[in-house]
Amino acid sequence: MDVFSRTFLPAASEAGLAAQTVTRHMPVFRRCVGSGDATILVTRCVRPDRPAGEYLLLLTHRRLVVTQQTRVLHRLRLHLNTELRELSNVTWSPDPRLHSVELAATAIDGIRERFLIRTRHPKQVWQFDALLNHAFRTRLRTPRERLVATIGEVPAAARPAAFRPAVVR
Repeated sequence: MDVFSRTFLPAASEAGLAAQTVTRHMPVFRRCVGSGDATILVTRCVRPDRPAGEYLLLLTHRRLVVTQQTRVLHRLRLHLNTELRELSNVTWSPDPRLHSVELAATAIDGIRERFLIRTRHPKQVWQFDALLNHAFRTRLRTPRERLVATIGEVPAAARPAAFRPAVVR
């Protein structure tokens, strides 16, 4: 059994997902996530701007995958499949009074995605908060670290000494 399967199945059972739901969504997740990528979170969610429809959110150490199941024919549709480093402006707001966490992120195409994750009890809200913190704050590098080069800029080490500005006192 690979890393994805070993971590996905316990996360799905912890979320209270039915075995039928897990087996239905598993082929879609398999196409999107590598076998060596560990699952952080699997949960049902809804989109606040579109309350009709139910989504299944999978968060791994490298990817965020969201699938949608149609109500009438129960067909699966891939809604979002992106690497975490391609997401920008990722925010989440835990609300223990409403037993929910709202997750929002801007995808690489510029579309702002918002998901509302409902939990069974307030303790789970803080657990999801800690998992999201681990995935997005502690594991991701800052944009400055990802910057490889700027067009037209010569690296400081490659500049001759004559081009370095002199310090005037």
